[in-house]
Amino acid sequence: MSAMQAVIEREVPECAALEEHIGPRLARLYAARGVTSAQALDYRLSQLPRPDGLGGIDAAAKVLAEAIIAGQRLLVVGDFDADGATSCALALRALREMGASAVDYLVPNRFEFGYGLSAELVNVAQARAPDVILTVDNGISSHAGVDAANALGISVVITDHHLPAKTLPAASAIVNPHVDSPAFESNALAGVGVCFYVMLAVRGYLRAQAWFTETRGEPAFSQFLDLVALGTIADVVPLDRVNRLLVEQGLRCIRADKGSPGIRALLEVAGRDPRSACASDLGFAAAPRLNAAGRMADIGVGIETLLANDAATAKSHAQSLEALNQERRAVERGMRAEAMADIATDSLNPGTTPEPLLCLFDERWHQGVVGIVAGRLKELYQRPAIAFAPADNGLIKGSGRSVNGVHLRDLFEAIDQQTDGAIIQRFGGHAMAAGLTLRAEDYPAFRAALMELARQRFADRVPGDTLITDGALAAEEFSLALAKTLRLAGPWGAEFPEPLFHGRFQVKHQRVVGEAHLKLTVSPEVAPALSLDAIAFNALERGWSPAAASIDAVYRLDVNAFRGRESLQLVFDYLANA
Repeated sequence: MSAMQAVIEREVPECAALEEHIGPRLARLYAARGVTSAQALDYRLSQLPRPDGLGGIDAAAKVLAEAIIAGQRLLVVGDFDADGATSCALALRALREMGASAVDYLVPNRFEFGYGLSAELVNVAQARAPDVILTVDNGISSHAGVDAANALGISVVITDHHLPAKTLPAASAIVNPHVDSPAFESNALAGVGVCFYVMLAVRGYLRAQAWFTETRGEPAFSQFLDLVALGTIADVVPLDRVNRLLVEQGLRCIRADKGSPGIRALLEVAGRDPRSACASDLGFAAAPRLNAAGRMADIGVGIETLLANDAATAKSHAQSLEALNQERRAVERGMRAEAMADIATDSLNPGTTPEPLLCLFDERWHQGVVGIVAGRLKELYQRPAIAFAPADNGLIKGSGRSVNGVHLRDLFEAIDQQTDGAIIQRFGGHAMAAGLTLRAEDYPAFRAALMELARQRFADRVPGDTLITDGALAAEEFSLALAKTLRLAGPWGAEFPEPLFHGRFQVKHQRVVGEAHLKLTVSPEVAPALSLDAIAFNALERGWSPAAASIDAVYRLDVNAFRGRESLQLVFDYLANA
């Protein structure tokens, strides 16, 4: 069993005013995450900031609305991940409900075209004779693609949330919270959040043109918030107030069975109950199955799942995604084992100083799964991880996942600047997740530059080596009631983390379940008469031994639902001998 990492408790500012509204335990948890007023927890739709704070949104609304009015052909160009798929489905549903008579979608195959609106993809799009291309979750770096579209007389409206380069594409309109949007409250919107706002603006423009009539009613967009919630959680963007509001409203939509049959089917095929859905159900059940399509084959089946209008069609598509997800998991297990073997003979050998980042490349690996593998390695070793796999034409593609305090895209940009663009062919992403493309022969130089930059920035500190918790629970707080309250509180996610607690336990019983999980019965030191169920996922892979009688643990409270009965379960994230 591994040694417990350094554990610190979150600082809690004064929150007496908040306690009056929601009680002391929740008030302390929210205050520790920067929320000190009840207003910040007001998740009514009326509290959303207005669309006009986003730069370029009026121009985008005008182009799209006038195309609808004129009966022009619209083509939505998406991305091959869950944020891109939900953005694409949202755009198609909204445009059609607003009266677009000819709207279709096109998503580049990850393995053939790569990411975004490239010039090559525009050539494919030309066969569909679009008058307007709308990009969702991509486009901010598509200079060549926009130029190719302009040369063909096709207008391009870009909606994206990725960080822009120094110059912007020559599009008819660009909507991105990082571009000309200082008045907008949030720059953390996912691609689907940006798309949702653009659709609101299009509806407003059409309303002003008296487009909606008794026979062509004005659609209610609250029905699309489940798509916004799924894409936002899946893309691991910071859950600031605006994103929490969008996610909470989307979850309410799912629980009330008012959203997409496809999202309901994704949850059900994963064994989750949509009637009690929370953010983690979207992140760990629905999103991986949706992403599996883009990783292993083509995201089209994922988009069709989200576009399904009936339960039977949605279930059929969801079952196809489940099969792809099982294939993805098998590939991932093999790649992860190979990666861990490489690491064991490299930077994590006893007596060596751990590298501040992990960076691995293997010619046997699958480029659609490297992001998942990087995420698993990040969780396992608690430091940023980047995994590369071969692509076509002598290129390799890498995907990275980071920890708090390490902005991955900024690291890539710094290396690109240091090397005058000679090593990195393309890069993009966010603080916590980013990707890049290199020539295979440039990988050693890239890795060396990355490690040197990391050593300079982090010195002897290995990023991610500190666990931040919400302290210990009192004996009476080990309750199903508190677990249920926390499950539906949040919504929890990136930069608004689910509550973690720290304590000591006596182990009464333990056994290995599945391939590497540890199932335990424990008693908290503060309440020795209690006997609680607990589980530590992937415990054996983390090197945790199932032999200790007394353990220190960092854990979450969870609700275990089995055969219609709910009970308290602890989920151990980290264990160590007491």
